[in-house]
Parts: sequence; C-alpha cells; structure tokens
Amino acid sequence: MTATARKRRGVRPLAALICGALAAGGLAAAGATVLRPQEAHASSHREAPLISGDPQHDNTDVYAFVSPDKPDTTTLIANWIPFEEPAGGPNFSPFAENSQYDIHIDSDGDGQGDLLYRWTFHTKTRNGSTFLYNTGPVTSLDDPDLNVTQTYDIDLLTLHDQRIVSTTELADDLPVAPSNVGKASMPQYGTLREQAVRQVQGGGSAFAGQADDPFFLDLRVFDLLYGGNLSEVGRDTLAGYNVNTIALQVPTASLTQSAQQPIIGIWSTTQRKNAEGAWTQVSRLGSPLVNEVVIPQRDKDRFNASHPWNDADFLPYVTKPELPKLLQAIYKLPAPEEPRNDLVSVFLTGVKGLTQPPHVRPAEMLRLNTSIRPTSSPKRLGVLDGDNAGFPNGRRLTDDVVDIELQAVEGELLGNKNDLGDAVNANDTRFGSTFPYVALPTSGSRGPLAKKDGSGDTNRSALNGGALGSSSSPSGGSPDNTLLIASASAAGAGVLLVGLGLAWWRGRTRRRGAL
Repeated sequence: MTATARKRRGVRPLAALICGALAAGGLAAAGATVLRPQEAHASSHREAPLISGDPQHDNTDVYAFVSPDKPDTTTLIANWIPFEEPAGGPNFSPFAENSQYDIHIDSDGDGQGDLLYRWTFHTKTRNGSTFLYNTGPVTSLDDPDLNVTQTYDIDLLTLHDQRIVSTTELADDLPVAPSNVGKASMPQYGTLREQAVRQVQGGGSAFAGQADDPFFLDLRVFDLLYGGNLSEVGRDTLAGYNVNTIALQVPTASLTQSAQQPIIGIWSTTQRKNAEGAWTQVSRLGSPLVNEVVIPQRDKDRFNASHPWNDADFLPYVTKPELPKLLQAIYKLPAPEEPRNDLVSVFLTGVKGLTQPPHVRPAEMLRLNTSIRPTSSPKRLGVLDGDNAGFPNGRRLTDDVVDIELQAVEGELLGNKNDLGDAVNANDTRFGSTFPYVALPTSGSRGPLAKKDGSGDTNRSALNGGALGSSSSPSGGSPDNTLLIASASAAGAGVLLVGLGLAWWRGRTRRRGAL
C-alpha cells in the first residue's frame, strides 16, 4: 500500500508565499550580521578504537619519579579524559562513578602487581533544579555555591600472584578539585587546588582534580609523520587542554621490596562493569606512546585489556617496529637492523645497570630506580643526555618523551646518533615545585575578553549580542542600533508581504465564490 498526499488547492500557494516572505525578511536580517562558526580542532591521546569513545576511562599518561623536594618519597601521577575543553560546560569533566582507577606497583620484576592503589569516585549535586555547575563564585571546596561536587576513596591492595592478600583504606571521602569554570566562577582557583591536597594514612599526600595536560608534543605525527616533509612540527597540540589527574606521594620505602632492590614497575588501568555486571579492564598505560605508535590497529583494544605478565604476545611489535620503516620510506633515514633488542630494554625489561631488576620478566611498564636521587637541573632528554634521573628511568613531567623515543627508535642506543624531535621541547605552562606538581588547569575564561573601558573596537557584551562598541561604527552611529533597524526593516517587509498575500488570497476566494 502506498501512502499518497491529497492536494489542497489554494493553501499551498499561500503557504509558499508566506514562507517566501519570511525567508526574504530572514535573508535581509542576515545581511546585517553574519554568524561564523568557531574553528574546530581535533586530535587525540585516544590510542585505541574502543577507548576513544569512552573518555572518562581513557588513561592518557603515567608519571613516576622520586619527589624533587622530598627525596625520601616517590610521586605517582596518572591522567584521564583527553582533550578536556576548559569551557566545556555545563557538565564539564567529572571522574566516572562505579569505576575503578588503579595504579599498579611491581616491586620484584616478575611482571605482576604486588601493590595496587585504587581510587573510586562519588558525585553529589546540591540543587538539581538548575543547569549550573556552580550557582555563584566558589571560594572553597565546601562552598555551597559549588553545586556539583565529587569525593574519592583510596584503597591499598596487597597482592600475591594477583590475588588480594589484604586491603587497607588510605583515604575516605576526600574532595576532588573542581573543573576550572572561569574567573567569574572561581576567582582564586589556586586556593581550591591547595585545599584539594590532603594527607593519607601512612604518611603520604593525595590529590585528585583537574590540571593542565602535562604531555607536550606535536600530534601531527599522524599526518604521515609530520606532514611528509617535517613541516608540521613545533606546535604543542595539547596546549590549552586539561585532563583529570590523580596524584599520590608516598614514602619510597613503602613501594620497594628492599634497599637492595630499589627498582619498581608502574602502570595504570581503568575498570568498569560490563553488561553482565563483571569488572572489565578497558584501559592500560605504562610507558608513553606504546599503544599509539608501537601496537598496530588490530591489537590496540586487546592491548588495553591485557596484563603486563602476558606481554610476550606483543614482543614482535617491539623487536620489529613499524616506525623506523616509515621514517626510512618517507625521509630516507636508514632503519636499524632487526631484531631491535635495544628497544626491548627501553620498553620491556628496563635498561641494564639502571632500571632492570634482577630476574626480570619482560613486561611493558614504567620502571623507576628509586635509589637515583633527583637532580636540581633536569635535562629534557633524560638518560640520553646523561641525566639518569629522567626517562626511561621513570618519567618526570618535564621529560621530552617524544624526542627521546624518536631518537631511540632511530637507533640512538645502537650508536646511530641523531637529533630527531618534534620541536616541542617544553610544556606551555610551568609545572609546580611542590606536590602535586602538575600545572593549574586552563580556565574556561581563556581567550580574548571584552574590554570595559570603551576604548578600541572590542567592547563587546552578551547584553548587546556581542555587537561592537560605538567606536567601530563607520558613520558614528551605534552598530547594535544598525542591527536593530535592519532587523526591524526586514521584519516589516516580511509582514507587509504576508499582508498583501492574505489580501490577494481573500479576493481570489471571493471571486471564485461569486462564480
């Protein structure tokens, strides 16, 4: 059966005339002002197909280093939610509830976790009748104007052969630093950051909240390796974006097996419940860029769901890496001979004499020798530049891991000296000198602001639709008045056309009735 529409004579021409009149008025009004969409930028930490659609569980980076201002402690940092737009309200970027955010510690080199620090988050909304994240300026974490708040718990799980031996509660109901909405909402955001640093059981400190993304690099590497001619380098693609950070500073002695075995392995994972209600690992991260540029497309999701003690499954991707072959094909840089056992030490076993524990089982994770004291003058290229306190001995916030890994992949450890890099040598924002060290998040107020002194041509306000101030009107009149006049004229023309159309239609109807 086919549906058909009955033709209604008389009405259709009238509707067309009315629509045409309104369209004419609309086009005239559009001539007075043009709406221009904001340019969109896209790129990603999103290293695997499945996790790219689940940013709350997407672990972007892991850092581990001996604390520079407290060298008897070690700082662990993990970040989630890539490419947080600072002005991304009204919901902004909370941690996920009913999920597990974990940092694992391998203290004996067998590829299995011996300690597991687990964060779980809880959300509270004070007033569900407003769309606002905050209902006024927020000056403290317990400010009643902070409408949406989160808290978290930290549990320490002691493991043996991946079975839980004991569980210790390190923290309960600690506050999360909120998203940095903007200067009107959070005029002293630094105060909120300070209030979010809390002490935990066992003599450590904890922080959870928003931070500037500390990873600095030019992600245009994915445009056939920096544009095919190295023209696409030098721009920090992550500048201006935020992440959600968890940070923990604990006595080093609580992490290591003994003073004689000071090397630990570190990686992070995220778990959420599947449709059957069982916990499922959906993200995994140790050393930077492994899943992005070492693991191929077909195994990226499998790697995220895997465990370090099974990393022999991925060994061929390290010993026969794709990246050097691409560099050779595009830039004629000779690829080092395979198998690449030098990269096995960087990514899987640790560097012998520095970060390789005795009886090590090859497994992908950060490895940190906690007996190496921090330096007061860190070098961005870490171990490659003679700074043994830097990557691949753990990872500091200032380590330029992209340049380090590019040079290592091209054979630096084999004697093939090179200076490959992406020309982004430091973060766009300065890091802190004390825990949690990560920089304050970029504010939602960033970017050009309206001038309020009446000078120049940027005196804009939401109260006049963002129209320019009087100084920019070429005839001396107010441009918002021009806009109103143009809009009113267009509307009047539309009404006149509609009126004429109605009169014509009524006259035509009467003539037909007379016939």
